[in-house]
Amino acid sequence: MTSELPRTGRLAAIDYGTVRLGVAITDPDQRPASPLENYTRRGDAADAKWLLDLAKHERIVGFVVGLPIHISGDESQKSREARKFGQWVSELTGLPVCFFDERYTSAQAESLLLDAELTKKRRKQRLDKLAAQILLAAYLESSRTGDRPMPLD
Repeated sequence: MTSELPRTGRLAAIDYGTVRLGVAITDPDQRPASPLENYTRRGDAADAKWLLDLAKHERIVGFVVGLPIHISGDESQKSREARKFGQWVSELTGLPVCFFDERYTSAQAESLLLDAELTKKRRKQRLDKLAAQILLAAYLESSRTGDRPMPLD
Protein backbone atom coordinates (compact mmCIF):
# COMPACT_ATOMS: atom_id res chain seq x y z
CA MET A 1 0.00 0.00 0.00
CA THR A 2 1.26 3.46 -0.85
CA SER A 3 0.43 6.99 0.22
CA GLU A 4 1.50 8.37 -3.18
CA LEU A 5 -1.53 9.57 -5.07
CA PRO A 6 -1.71 9.58 -8.87
CA ARG A 7 -1.12 12.98 -10.49
CA THR A 8 -4.07 12.53 -12.85
CA GLY A 9 -7.55 11.20 -12.26
CA ARG A 10 -10.20 12.21 -9.78
CA LEU A 11 -9.23 12.50 -6.14
CA ALA A 12 -11.70 12.53 -3.26
CA ALA A 13 -11.08 14.22 0.07
CA ILE A 14 -12.85 13.06 3.19
CA ASP A 15 -13.40 15.27 6.21
CA TYR A 16 -13.52 12.40 8.71
CA GLY A 17 -16.07 12.29 11.49
CA THR A 18 -17.63 9.56 13.59
CA VAL A 19 -21.15 10.77 12.66
CA ARG A 20 -20.68 12.39 9.23
CA LEU A 21 -18.14 12.38 6.41
CA GLY A 22 -17.75 15.45 4.25
CA VAL A 23 -16.62 14.66 0.70
CA ALA A 24 -15.09 16.80 -2.02
CA ILE A 25 -13.71 15.72 -5.40
CA THR A 26 -11.55 16.98 -8.23
CA ASP A 27 -11.96 16.70 -11.97
CA PRO A 28 -9.71 14.21 -13.83
CA ASP A 29 -7.01 16.90 -14.22
CA GLN A 30 -7.08 17.53 -10.46
CA ARG A 31 -7.71 21.22 -10.94
CA PRO A 32 -10.76 22.40 -9.03
CA ALA A 33 -11.82 20.94 -5.73
CA SER A 34 -15.60 20.86 -5.48
CA PRO A 35 -17.81 19.90 -2.54
CA LEU A 36 -19.73 16.72 -3.31
CA GLU A 37 -21.77 15.55 -0.34
CA ASN A 38 -22.12 14.90 3.35
CA TYR A 39 -22.61 11.26 4.23
CA THR A 40 -24.20 10.29 7.53
CA ARG A 41 -22.53 7.13 8.76
CA ARG A 42 -24.76 4.08 9.11
CA GLY A 43 -22.48 1.25 10.27
CA ASP A 44 -19.60 -0.67 8.72
CA ALA A 45 -21.54 -2.55 6.04
CA ALA A 46 -23.53 0.47 4.82
CA ASP A 47 -20.44 2.71 5.00
CA ALA A 48 -18.44 0.19 2.96
CA LYS A 49 -21.14 -0.01 0.29
CA TRP A 50 -21.38 3.78 0.10
CA LEU A 51 -17.60 4.16 -0.16
CA LEU A 52 -17.27 1.52 -2.87
CA ASP A 53 -20.14 3.13 -4.81
CA LEU A 54 -18.48 6.53 -4.46
CA ALA A 55 -15.15 5.24 -5.76
CA LYS A 56 -16.79 3.45 -8.68
CA HIS A 57 -19.33 6.08 -9.78
CA GLU A 58 -16.96 9.02 -9.43
CA ARG A 59 -13.99 7.07 -10.87
CA ILE A 60 -11.80 7.96 -7.88
CA VAL A 61 -8.06 7.16 -8.17
CA GLY A 62 -7.08 8.09 -4.62
CA PHE A 63 -8.27 9.54 -1.34
CA VAL A 64 -7.06 12.37 0.88
CA VAL A 65 -8.24 11.93 4.46
CA GLY A 66 -8.17 14.90 6.79
CA LEU A 67 -5.93 14.37 9.79
CA PRO A 68 -7.01 16.35 12.87
CA ILE A 69 -3.85 17.64 14.51
CA HIS A 70 -3.45 19.86 17.56
CA ILE A 71 -2.11 23.38 17.07
CA SER A 72 1.16 22.10 18.58
CA GLY A 73 1.44 19.60 15.72
CA ASP A 74 0.79 16.62 18.00
CA GLU A 75 -1.69 13.96 17.06
CA SER A 76 -4.70 13.06 19.18
CA GLN A 77 -7.21 10.26 19.65
CA LYS A 78 -9.16 11.71 16.69
CA SER A 79 -5.95 11.55 14.61
CA ARG A 80 -5.60 7.88 15.42
CA GLU A 81 -9.26 7.30 14.50
CA ALA A 82 -8.76 9.11 11.17
CA ARG A 83 -5.64 7.02 10.44
CA LYS A 84 -7.56 3.81 11.21
CA PHE A 85 -10.38 5.00 8.95
CA GLY A 86 -7.91 5.81 6.14
CA GLN A 87 -6.35 2.36 6.47
CA TRP A 88 -9.82 0.83 6.18
CA VAL A 89 -10.60 2.97 3.09
CA SER A 90 -7.39 1.82 1.42
CA GLU A 91 -7.96 -1.86 2.21
CA LEU A 92 -11.62 -1.70 1.16
CA THR A 93 -11.15 0.13 -2.13
CA GLY A 94 -7.63 -0.94 -3.06
CA LEU A 95 -6.88 2.73 -3.74
CA PRO A 96 -4.05 4.82 -2.32
CA VAL A 97 -4.81 7.03 0.67
CA CYS A 98 -2.81 9.88 2.11
CA PHE A 99 -3.45 12.10 5.09
CA PHE A 100 -3.35 15.86 5.11
CA ASP A 101 -3.41 18.29 8.00
CA GLU A 102 -6.97 19.51 8.39
CA ARG A 103 -6.31 22.13 11.05
CA TYR A 104 -8.65 25.09 10.63
CA THR A 105 -10.64 23.65 7.69
CA SER A 106 -13.88 23.49 9.67
CA ALA A 107 -13.28 26.96 11.10
CA GLN A 108 -12.62 28.33 7.60
CA ALA A 109 -15.73 26.62 6.29
CA GLU A 110 -17.85 27.94 9.16
CA SER A 111 -16.52 31.46 8.56
CA LEU A 112 -17.37 31.30 4.85
CA LEU A 113 -20.85 30.01 5.63
CA LEU A 114 -21.41 32.74 8.22
CA ASP A 115 -20.28 35.35 5.68
CA ALA A 116 -22.88 33.93 3.28
CA GLU A 117 -25.50 34.66 5.95
CA LEU A 118 -26.97 31.18 5.82
CA THR A 119 -29.26 29.88 8.52
CA LYS A 120 -27.81 27.54 11.12
CA LYS A 121 -29.59 24.60 9.47
CA ARG A 122 -28.17 25.43 6.02
CA ARG A 123 -24.67 25.95 7.46
CA LYS A 124 -24.83 22.51 9.09
CA GLN A 125 -25.93 20.95 5.79
CA ARG A 126 -22.87 22.38 4.02
CA LEU A 127 -20.13 22.51 6.66
CA ASP A 128 -18.47 19.09 6.30
CA LYS A 129 -18.39 19.01 2.50
CA LEU A 130 -17.06 22.57 2.41
CA ALA A 131 -14.36 21.62 4.95
CA ALA A 132 -13.49 18.68 2.65
CA GLN A 133 -13.26 21.09 -0.30
CA ILE A 134 -10.89 23.36 1.63
CA LEU A 135 -8.83 20.31 2.65
CA LEU A 136 -8.61 19.07 -0.94
CA ALA A 137 -7.72 22.49 -2.33
CA ALA A 138 -4.92 22.81 0.26
CA TYR A 139 -3.66 19.33 -0.59
CA LEU A 140 -3.62 20.12 -4.32
CA GLU A 141 -1.77 23.37 -3.72
CA SER A 142 0.82 21.75 -1.44
CA SER A 143 1.41 18.86 -3.83
CA ARG A 144 2.19 21.37 -6.58
CA THR A 145 4.64 23.27 -4.39
CA GLY A 146 6.48 20.15 -3.27
CA ASP A 147 5.14 19.79 0.28
CA ARG A 148 4.62 16.16 1.18
CA PRO A 149 1.38 14.70 2.54
CA MET A 150 1.54 12.74 5.75
CA PRO A 151 2.32 9.03 5.39
CA LEU A 152 -0.38 6.43 5.87
CA ASP A 153 1.55 4.60 8.58
